Amino acid sequence: MAKGGSRTGGRGRSPQGKRPGAASGSAPKAKTAGPRRPQPSPGPSPTPPEAAMPATFTLGAIPGATPGKWIDTWNERMPRTALRLVPLAVADQRRALSEAEVDAALVRLPIDKDGLHVIPLYDEVPVVVCAKDSHLTAADELDAADLVGEVLIVPGDDVLGIRLAGTVAPRFAPPDETADAIATVAAGVGIVVVPMSLARLHQRKDVEYRPLREGPVSTVGLAWRADRPGPAVEAFVGIVRGRTANSSRG
Repeated sequence: MAKGGSRTGGRGRSPQGKRPGAASGSAPKAKTAGPRRPQPSPGPSPTPPEAAMPATFTLGAIPGATPGKWIDTWNERMPRTALRLVPLAVADQRRALSEAEVDAALVRLPIDKDGLHVIPLYDEVPVVVCAKDSHLTAADELDAADLVGEVLIVPGDDVLGIRLAGTVAPRFAPPDETADAIATVAAGVGIVVVPMSLARLHQRKDVEYRPLREGPVSTVGLAWRADRPGPAVEAFVGIVRGRTANSSRG
């Protein structure tokens, strides 16, 4: 061999003159990403951020309304916002909303809806309230025909506007309030027709009540000012509509 001849497989090279680890053939192709699926936009949070919630939410409620289960849910979900319940006479429900005395209110319909959002919630059946020893208690339900000849007392705060053919108007000025009218009935004078919740609210040991078939129903709704929605109102509306803590507002 001649002096100074070259060595086979020079330093750092493979016998084929390629770098160690290099794959034979063409260079590998880069992976191409498939089409990206559009991600759905996140919906609104189930409840407003606590920082946006006021310290107090004021709810008005007409006599007979029973917001207890909604208030319990509110207290569980909104522990940092106190719910203040304000009793409202039906005659004052529109004014209390208009003058922002309450943030929202459980009201009796119909109500002037101008400037308000109103959600009907449920209908109440009418009942006839009579003295405990009245012959009317013999039936489980009553018809208008059963009340012919009865003295019908219509209190000043009446919410049904009921007029029954064949009944007799009292010879005295009707009381201003339902509670006083029912007290008069308990003394054995006449009958009163009211939504069932009011009969329960003013229940006495000396009176009974029976459902009045085909009588006028009274609808209870939730109302708030259209220009004052706010996160607290939205949260309460969601509770009333049965949304869970994890559901979105809609």
